[in-house]
Amino acid sequence: MTGTLLRVNLSSGQIGKEPIADPLWRAFIGGRGLATKILYDNMDPKADALGPANPLIFATGPLTGTFAPTGGRYMVVTKSPLTGAIACSNSGGYWGPALRYCGYDFLMVEGAAKEPVYLWINDDTVEIRSAKHVWGKIVHQTEDCLREDTHPDARVALIGPAGENLARVACVMNDKGRAAGRSGVGAVMGAKKLKAVVAYGTKGIRVTNPRDFRESAGSVVKTLAASPLAGNMHIMGTAGTVSYMNKIGILPTRNFQQGMFEHASAVGGERVRKEFTVRTRGCHSCTINCGRVTKITGHGKLDGHGEGPEYETIFGLGTDCGVGDLAAVIKANYLCNEVGMDTIEAGATVATAMELAERGYIPERDIGFTLKFGDADALLRLTEDMAYRRGFGDRLAEGGYRLAEQYGHPELFIGSKKQAFAAYDPRGSVGMGLGYATSNRGACHLRGYTISLEHFGSPVKLNPFVTDEKAMWLAILQNQTAFVDAMGICIFGAMAMTPDHMAVMVRDATGIEVTPADVQIIGERIWNLEHLFNNAAGFTRADDSLPPRMLEEPLTQGMAAGHVVPLEVMLTEYYQQRGWDAAGRPTHEKLAQLGLI
Repeated sequence: MTGTLLRVNLSSGQIGKEPIADPLWRAFIGGRGLATKILYDNMDPKADALGPANPLIFATGPLTGTFAPTGGRYMVVTKSPLTGAIACSNSGGYWGPALRYCGYDFLMVEGAAKEPVYLWINDDTVEIRSAKHVWGKIVHQTEDCLREDTHPDARVALIGPAGENLARVACVMNDKGRAAGRSGVGAVMGAKKLKAVVAYGTKGIRVTNPRDFRESAGSVVKTLAASPLAGNMHIMGTAGTVSYMNKIGILPTRNFQQGMFEHASAVGGERVRKEFTVRTRGCHSCTINCGRVTKITGHGKLDGHGEGPEYETIFGLGTDCGVGDLAAVIKANYLCNEVGMDTIEAGATVATAMELAERGYIPERDIGFTLKFGDADALLRLTEDMAYRRGFGDRLAEGGYRLAEQYGHPELFIGSKKQAFAAYDPRGSVGMGLGYATSNRGACHLRGYTISLEHFGSPVKLNPFVTDEKAMWLAILQNQTAFVDAMGICIFGAMAMTPDHMAVMVRDATGIEVTPADVQIIGERIWNLEHLFNNAAGFTRADDSLPPRMLEEPLTQGMAAGHVVPLEVMLTEYYQQRGWDAAGRPTHEKLAQLGLI
């Protein structure tokens, strides 16, 4: 670990470097954990997410930039303008390692510039430079231009027009196809008039015990290769999940009105692989290679090339909108990458609009045309309008919840804490329902992927339709994923790792004695501190909720037919499991146990 926080105030122009105390490393490890602590200590959680008092923190973990398998992750931690809760959005690629090669574990951007700027970080040299010449440009153009301005091998984390226009669905992009996608973190960057952070470093990273680290990392490489999940993901990437989720009836379709899509095979991973994939793509030190470089040819105006789609993108821009034209879904994916927009949230917002329109709740004059599910042309048009806040797109840019609320039907937004669900209908996996409801950053599948238990049987097999043991296992998974994000590795790699693997790699890299039991304890500490932030921001038990459709409207097809999510019984048990009171607040005893008071 370099142990350094780079602190940049865009209002004053002040740049400083601060050491991070050793006890903080031991308590939070790094990444998401330490960034949460830095945010909690440096802002009022009630502050305006788009105001200058909201810090924007770029965070790496102790394994970021090393040769630990999948050690290429960085996180963007801030207060979310989409949810009002804490945001921690995660990305891969090569930008995170580049920041560490400059000698910094964390970058905290405070205040706001008066005019567009970018940061140029080149080892010990840190400059605030004008970004007027790239403001308004799409992601790909901006990255190319800033590399010309700085160094051809520099790595760039940046926003596109969506972030510039403060769209609450905007993300931070890097490497032209990787995204810190969720919770609207790109809008925070846009509010600070920060177009990009460009990093090029030559310092490398020293681990504490190189020989031991080589052995422990090598052991994990073998584990990943033998894993049925991670070891085969290079074949179809995450897009291979489409057919299975459709088969078991939890592939969200037409704004979660159904759990099966009649055109699932037309938008699934096998077709992506055979007709559109050029090659696979991995992030720094990745042996999984789940990314797809794709190309559309022979489809007229849809022709193009880029990265994607992932499973979540096929859901968001495809099945959730009822669109079965795979070329159009991939084109919409490219567009989101170019304008810097979360494909899940963008797709869910369009799907919400489609249902509102079909039910007659949005006047056609507001949209400008007849909007309905399955309209691929409308999907592309509205996706672009959302980023630029053109016409009806101005309302879409606020996200699906605010759109539905504006037209008097917030119940038709399918999400929690104003953040859209991911690509799993919880009526066929009730643990996911509890996970969506309790996720600190709003609905999320990566904060406790109970699908692995309820449908894949790993590490144990649980009935997807009953509440037994869901609270206990969800807490375990949430704690573990918090630790994974603190390490700076990818959740896909972690799905094949044990706590023993994680503890040993962190120990060998940092010299901090971490046991498998510490993985849970440190993860629990991170989770509770995030929850304290949300409590201070005004969140209560009422916000750990699901939309009425999940509670009252059973699915009618497939294995999940007839089921809803029995949330309240699980939520009560979950709070007990967590050591919180009935209102969802950590008790004094729990906070003392975790060293948070």
